[in-house]
Amino acid sequence: MAGRVQGKVAFITGAARGQGRNHALRLAQEGADIIAVDSIEGNDTVPYPLASQADIDETVRLVEAAGGRIVFSHADVRDFETIDRALTDGVDRFGRLDIVIANAGILSFGNVHEIDEHKWAEMIDVNLSGVWRTTKAAIPHLIEQGTGGSIVLTASVAGLRAYTGVGHYVAAKHGVVGLMKTLAQELAPHRVRVNTVNPTQVDTEMVQNAAMYKQFAPGVDNPTREDFAKASGDMILYPIPWVESDDVTNAVLFLASDESRYITGVSLPVDGGVLVM
Repeated sequence: MAGRVQGKVAFITGAARGQGRNHALRLAQEGADIIAVDSIEGNDTVPYPLASQADIDETVRLVEAAGGRIVFSHADVRDFETIDRALTDGVDRFGRLDIVIANAGILSFGNVHEIDEHKWAEMIDVNLSGVWRTTKAAIPHLIEQGTGGSIVLTASVAGLRAYTGVGHYVAAKHGVVGLMKTLAQELAPHRVRVNTVNPTQVDTEMVQNAAMYKQFAPGVDNPTREDFAKASGDMILYPIPWVESDDVTNAVLFLASDESRYITGVSLPVDGGVLVM
């Protein structure tokens, strides 16, 4: 039986680990070839370790072990030329482009009036401008190819509501939702659909770290995963502490596949009911 994205080629940013790796593996299992990018450069505004070469190697290993084909490049969404070059090389390798998943992102903390210029600028540069650069690189390929396509932007429930302590993140993710709506309008004549996925907390390295635990349990000395689970669960309507990468990937796969062929301009929450609390 053919996979749900059989014969398609997907471009995925932030694919070294977490949600990006999960998307790459699942789409490969469903028949897609993968053009993957990530950066292992340091970032002094982020309070947790970023991806490593070992993470990249593991993503490649998992995709190939599943029988998929993948080309993985070092590229930073803060640098359009590296993204554009990596995508062009991948299209040259696989011959086409059908799916774009702009997933790369960072998280840091601070009250809006206390965030310094550098931290604010870095958040917008990665989480909003990085998404724009990804689409800027991909759209000419999709239009020239002339066979339509699907662009899925990773936003957040923070793109649809506010949270304290992460105003720069909230602003960036609201921007991603706005960008998606405009792109959906601009690209509809080319049969290119554009949507966002909007998860709540996801069980990945970006969430499961000491800085996040302190943010959610500020009155606890050395808070643990269990302390975070309780505080996080209190923010979700469904009786869960967070969602899993598979839950987000299921939504991404649906939006990437022809099953959603007439769905565009939509923000799809994967949030356990956060937005109706």
